Amino acid sequence: MTLPNLDQALGELYGRPVPSIELIKLRGDASTRSYYRVRVANAPSSSPKSLIVMQLPEDAFGSDEGGKAASSERLPFLEVAELLEAKALPVPSVYVEDLANGIILLEDLGDLTFEQNLRRTPRANWRRLYGDAVDLLADLHERCADLPAASIVSRRSFDRELLDWELDHFREWGLEVPFGALDGAQTATLHDAFSRIATEIEAMPYGFVHRDYQSKNLMVGPDDALTLIDFQDALLGPRVYDLVALLCDSYVSLDLELQEALIDRYAALRRIDPEELHREFWLVTLHRKLKDAGRFIFIDRVRNNPDFLQWYPQSLVYVGRATTQTPGFQGLARLLGHAIPGFPDAVSKPVSTLE
Repeated sequence: MTLPNLDQALGELYGRPVPSIELIKLRGDASTRSYYRVRVANAPSSSPKSLIVMQLPEDAFGSDEGGKAASSERLPFLEVAELLEAKALPVPSVYVEDLANGIILLEDLGDLTFEQNLRRTPRANWRRLYGDAVDLLADLHERCADLPAASIVSRRSFDRELLDWELDHFREWGLEVPFGALDGAQTATLHDAFSRIATEIEAMPYGFVHRDYQSKNLMVGPDDALTLIDFQDALLGPRVYDLVALLCDSYVSLDLELQEALIDRYAALRRIDPEELHREFWLVTLHRKLKDAGRFIFIDRVRNNPDFLQWYPQSLVYVGRATTQTPGFQGLARLLGHAIPGFPDAVSKPVSTLE
């Protein structure tokens, strides 16, 4: 992307003449959006001294995460932000919308993510940090349990087409692209397992899903207060989906004991039968982590970004754990063990096409 045209947006926020600024490009991870930090010299006392620029891609209303786009006159990010703010949930303030130039000016939440906070915190204290994240998630789901029918979240969902697309994304990119085509018997085994996963997920209770509630998408502020970001793909889906994204986060290795304790914590907060929630959790883990494994190789091969390949092995650690926690998927585990060297706990980082 070219440098953002900020003149109109900054003029709307700060007035004319626009104050001098320092523009710093930020790392955007796998997003198709670009981000910059703007530091403003001599900003009025009532205006922010620093802010974040979200530079939108050409197809700002679409999503490359699969699924049918819900028709909307509002940019999905802005519509979901307004919904969450109206529910008194912590989201960044939106200062200016300049969609003509593909620019949104946002509150600067700093650089500390939940993931980075974990890295600098002894593992003995992780239970407290994750407890806060689970509490916020339960609050998010409680507050968004009753959504307007016209909301973009209410108009798109994890339907069968999307469930199947994400599993097939793994088959193509996480399995066959790096390791070769499956034979007929393997294809049949995979198809049967995927069909069962999707069918059982379809039958689960659905609710608000952030869709990527993980350690890179929670910003940490003073006193470890958490703020939600990257919520533009929110939709209706399995009630446990966001909990899976948090507790089976490919960027963090969590032990089973802590995962199970936090599942119980969420179940108590939402008044859900814990045994039923554990069953849902591990089934959705199979789906989510297979998709993630495929996604990381897709990002390398299609977007020429190898940074996420390092998280492919951890995704499959969680897949292996889910097959042991969920009855009836021994055939899937054997297939993956045959096709992927080292599965589930000793898988190597895939080699990038750029290396």
